[in-house]
Amino acid sequence: MTDKNRVVQLLKDSREGAGFHTENGPTGFVFPFDPAYAARLFHLHLAHRNACCLVLDFDDEAQGILMAMASEHPFGSVKLARETVWWIDPAYRGVAAIRMLDAYEQWAKSLHCAYSGMAGMGDDPEVAKLYERRGYAVAEKHYLKKIGEPKGGRRPVPPTTPPSQAVPVII
Repeated sequence: MTDKNRVVQLLKDSREGAGFHTENGPTGFVFPFDPAYAARLFHLHLAHRNACCLVLDFDDEAQGILMAMASEHPFGSVKLARETVWWIDPAYRGVAAIRMLDAYEQWAKSLHCAYSGMAGMGDDPEVAKLYERRGYAVAEKHYLKKIGEPKGGRRPVPPTTPPSQAVPVII
């Protein structure tokens, strides 16, 4: 079974890897890390029927996580899978990334998604090359403008599956 605390640590590492912990990061987008919120995010992706939680396991320890949601696109009745977060501990990258993408795409197909989406933070050419080799193309670019200070959210995430029945897919 996956250790929730280890997944929360991976989510924190992901935030720092994307530069969300400092205004000097590639996006300038900063938000505070809240371990309780990260745990709720993990549980949501375990429990929601249109969510995916893939955990990369090495020696019985989570070393990577890919979470995603599937929904219809707001502009038409086309179902999409969208990555929420994807992070692999740098020491475990390589072939594991391909295995995780394969599993994510299979999950999206199983929900009859027409498209699967991945995000790339900043302009990392290696990430872009990986996605392009896999058949992904740039679809849109988002712009953010700071208009206030981040406030810690305490909104509970309602589970849709009893926690005792929710399990991640171990890769």
